[in-house]
Amino acid sequence: MKRPNAPLPLNHRIREALSRVGMAMRLDEWAGARAAGLNPTQLAILGLVEGRGSQGLGVKEIAAHLGVTQPTATDSIAALERKGLIEKQPGMADRRAVRVVPTAEGRAALVGAGLEQGLAERAVGALDTDEQEALLLTLVKMIRHLQETGGIPIQRMCVTCRHFEPFAHADATRPHHCTLVDAAFGQRELRIDCRDHIQAGADSRKILQAG
Repeated sequence: MKRPNAPLPLNHRIREALSRVGMAMRLDEWAGARAAGLNPTQLAILGLVEGRGSQGLGVKEIAAHLGVTQPTATDSIAALERKGLIEKQPGMADRRAVRVVPTAEGRAALVGAGLEQGLAERAVGALDTDEQEALLLTLVKMIRHLQETGGIPIQRMCVTCRHFEPFAHADATRPHHCTLVDAAFGQRELRIDCRDHIQAGADSRKILQAG
């Protein structure tokens, strides 16, 4: 009987698996964008600046976070501005710098996109709570590696925040501590994007494993 070929390296197969999940996420983005009357890049920009609240983001920052060129970001921002979904404001530190912030109509468009009911969200919901927690921790570590190697911009995660104290408590269900709110919290509550994030120093690498 003919033996099956040896599988490709594990790293490659994991990458293949992530690409399949990414396909579902892209389908979600297209569906959400259509529901909001946008294209996926415009929807991504709207979601990105909504997460920054009144601080907004500059065009260069938006392009870097989405992995697109500045001209592409500029064109999409102009389209969103024409639709009344974002507005440009002068920077607080430098009045000459432009910050992009969402309007009330822009925030409503994000709600209408309904991404929280998409294919990817439902696939995560098919995992039990322990599997979801393990997946979150794995993804946090992967994102941190991408940040540290310069692959992506710094994300506003707990593990890169000055307020995060890992394994400060003996309680296994709530081992971490946030000094901003002075409260303990658990692994499954780790955030990927926190509005109160303050970047920790370059010499501070918060470890997720105990010990």
